[in-house]
Amino acid sequence: MGGTAVETLRELLRGEVLGPEDTGYDESRKIYNAMIDRRPAVIARCADSTDVRAAVRFARDTGMDLAVRGGGHSGGGLCLVDGSLMIDLSGMRWVRVDPAARTALVGGGSQLGDLDHEAHGHGLAVPAGVMSTTGVGGLTLGGGHGHLTRAYGLTVDSLLAADVVLADGSTVTASADEHPDLFWALRGGGGNFGVVTSFRFALHPVGDVGLGVTLWEPEHIGEVLRWYRDFLPAAAEDLNGFFAILRVAPGPPFPEEIHGRRMCGVVWCSTGATDEESLAKTFAPVAEPARPAFHFAMPVPYPAIQTMFDELIPKGLQWYWRGDFFDRITDGSIDVHRVFLENIPTALSTMHLYPVDGAAHRLGPMDTAWAYRDAVWSGVIAGISTEAADAERIRTWAVDYWEALHPHSMGGGYVNFLGADEGGERVRSTYRGHYDRLAEVKRTYDPDNVFHHNQNVVPAGG
Repeated sequence: MGGTAVETLRELLRGEVLGPEDTGYDESRKIYNAMIDRRPAVIARCADSTDVRAAVRFARDTGMDLAVRGGGHSGGGLCLVDGSLMIDLSGMRWVRVDPAARTALVGGGSQLGDLDHEAHGHGLAVPAGVMSTTGVGGLTLGGGHGHLTRAYGLTVDSLLAADVVLADGSTVTASADEHPDLFWALRGGGGNFGVVTSFRFALHPVGDVGLGVTLWEPEHIGEVLRWYRDFLPAAAEDLNGFFAILRVAPGPPFPEEIHGRRMCGVVWCSTGATDEESLAKTFAPVAEPARPAFHFAMPVPYPAIQTMFDELIPKGLQWYWRGDFFDRITDGSIDVHRVFLENIPTALSTMHLYPVDGAAHRLGPMDTAWAYRDAVWSGVIAGISTEAADAERIRTWAVDYWEALHPHSMGGGYVNFLGADEGGERVRSTYRGHYDRLAEVKRTYDPDNVFHHNQNVVPAGG
């Protein structure tokens, strides 16, 4: 990309425009996953939606490849493309809460921590994710699940409207009343249809929550998973708990004698039991499958549970992940989990089963582009390391684990947990019978597939 073209783009945007020779370029191209190291031709750090419109039009006029970065948490690095024009929304981090209407308007570059902080000041929240550094945009467009899913549904279930810059550089607002076909597609269809510059969410009453962490020795994984698969779906919807295999992190609240040890466990979040007495009653059943090696519970502000993993897995680590949906935890899958728990390759590598039942089951299968309303868990296998030398080892562990577990799945996975190298058939399996409808919406709003650096839905007829 010539210097003249870069200067032209600088004249069009209020935000900063960075080329490879500019100070700040290397820092700006870094994303959460350090395994991804690519060099865009130019980075447009947009200040507002007008900047986004100008950048999209510039890419169309020059024939440049276009990629979009929100929070930069894309596991496969889909927002970072060699030789592309990268639209960086990180300058559009703002949240405006209307406590009377219980709504929040959120800038397209915002992180979950921005939303959690502003909403919590009014005793409110959106069900979204488990880390404060995750981008609101990417998480929402994929569907969005987290600590509040069983109580309040998926993130897209709280989405009221979205302002979208389309492939031709025009702007529309998508909602149930305006461009309803696009609104349907945005709720789980990923970044296929445009650049969302702002989201409007319904908020829900959430103040303090009950945080719990229960760990069991690895030899008890069979008893624990057989108990968990029955206990949680039958529990009140105000109780969420994701199952994990892990090595215990060094530091509080864990006692030194279990640091680094392999364990299986559940991270709990209760919006019903929020004081010590009620938490003790809620978590009394954790002793049923086997005596826990560790159990901890206390009331915390909701933003505190959202930040509990931020320091443990900060930006700049090596990541490789894959995922699948599950409607049951079979005995055969328990055997798989047992084997791979015994062979966790690094201190941070893990597997999580996130509940996606409860309130998430109240919407019908055709109501949103999220195609797995009958799923009970969304699983992710994440190979993680601090060392670049471990990249192949963590990838091999994750792929082998996924291949062994996949026969026990529903066939598709959460779009935000798909790797960049899994191919078009995996995208189709994620959207099931919704794929053709998504392809029709794609043909309407992006017929030339300008937005293709994503888990891509090809325009109908393309």
